[in-house]
Amino acid sequence: MKKLYLVVPCYNEEEVLMETSKRLQNKVFELIEKSKITKDSKILFVDDGSKDRTWELISFLHKKDTIFSGLKLSHNKGHQNALLAGLTKAAVYADIAISLDADLQDDINAIDAMIEKYYEGNDIVYGVRSSREKDTFFKKFTAETYYKMLKHLGADIIYNHADYRLMSNRALKGLLQFKEVNLFLRGIVPMIGYQNDIVTYERQERFAGKSKYPLKKMISFAFEGVTSMSIKPVRLIFNFGMGICGIGIIALLYFLIQYLSGRTVSGWTSLIMSIWVLGGMQLIAIGVIGEYIGKVYLETKERPKFIIESTLLNEEMK
Repeated sequence: MKKLYLVVPCYNEEEVLMETSKRLQNKVFELIEKSKITKDSKILFVDDGSKDRTWELISFLHKKDTIFSGLKLSHNKGHQNALLAGLTKAAVYADIAISLDADLQDDINAIDAMIEKYYEGNDIVYGVRSSREKDTFFKKFTAETYYKMLKHLGADIIYNHADYRLMSNRALKGLLQFKEVNLFLRGIVPMIGYQNDIVTYERQERFAGKSKYPLKKMISFAFEGVTSMSIKPVRLIFNFGMGICGIGIIALLYFLIQYLSGRTVSGWTSLIMSIWVLGGMQLIAIGVIGEYIGKVYLETKERPKFIIESTLLNEEMK
């Protein structure tokens, strides 16, 4: 039997935390009874600088039952950094770790199948959505387009997989060798390269509270993924620039011939349109290049990805 850590990042999750803790506790007890995991397995909540009573509730749960553990980050560092903080701690004490969100939209019954896949010899098991029928057309279209775009840009990403996954201790230690500040775990984990498999599940509606990923955050996260995993956007800009340059040379020759033949060319509209279009493309190009320069700037600072303010973990008291 192996020791399991369930790693659950939390940000302002007071509305769901008590129900989530109950469901996860029942699942852990069920797995212990089936002799799938050891009795000292844990549920590790990571408070990502919440502004509500999230940490207060985590502390209450820990006092009530030491199966619940907690990490409190000094301030909000984002879902990916909070998740990494929990996985870093799990790498010290656990044989296997499963990461999942606090709203439990990801079916916890898939945990059983993940553990079975682990015992079959897989170091990483990805939770993959079986369908997106419950999503709106807009969300479904944008999500599927995003995954396809990342694949096209060269990122080795698992289609319809978020951050619901099992990782062995060996895989966790492999993950910790990646030192970049700009985290996109969905793209980094497949780069570890150990034997892996998938488990499909049906994603549920959030049973309480509000999503912590509105459209603005989703777009920001998507852009982070693209620029973290590939330099192809810069190459696309170069190729586009070369194409525009070629078209410009052809147009220049055409207008020169027109001028030499004595025919004037009218076209203030086309001229102004060209200036605006090319000016806009230049600004976009500068913005994309600036994004990469900004990432290099942040990486060179080597600032910590997270700072742990408080820890509720009995294993550190032994």
